[in-house]
Amino acid sequence: MTRRSPQSTELDQLRRLVQERTADLQRVKAEYDNYRKRVRRDRLAVREIAAANVVRALLPVLEAVDRACAHEPLTPGLKDISDSLKEQLGSLGVTSFGGVGDQFDPACHDALTHHIAQADGLVCSAVLRPGYRLGENLLRPATVEVTGPAPPSSSAPAPEYGARGSSARTDKPRLPVVRT
Repeated sequence: MTRRSPQSTELDQLRRLVQERTADLQRVKAEYDNYRKRVRRDRLAVREIAAANVVRALLPVLEAVDRACAHEPLTPGLKDISDSLKEQLGSLGVTSFGGVGDQFDPACHDALTHHIAQADGLVCSAVLRPGYRLGENLLRPATVEVTGPAPPSSSAPAPEYGARGSSARTDKPRLPVVRT
């Protein structure tokens, strides 16, 4: 049997201690790297939300300028304002959508009316108010009229508006049922 000298035992303990400290340091470094990435991602998200809020607040101004351009004689000042506003919003990544003939998508269109016609699918037949996106984020859906086939009739009767079921709350007044 070989005996270890006190120096080799001490050296082994020091090596083990160095390995533990190195592992601890690597763990702390990985946690810090993850923290930096998370902070960077959160800052970008806050920046996107702030930009979306500002642009959303400017949409009525853009529409007012568009209405003025459509109904008033186009003066050089009004044209400059319109062009500048559209250019600046475009540079931020704002795009408008919603055109006659587009396929209806309930995720980005609000349909106010549905005209029944023979067609393969629902199509936007009139745009009442354009929709806007900031990059991939929807700022406001387009308000449209839709033309297409009638919705399929369901064999199960639809619940009446205002009808009370066994789980209905009793503290609200009963609403009238409207049938058309």
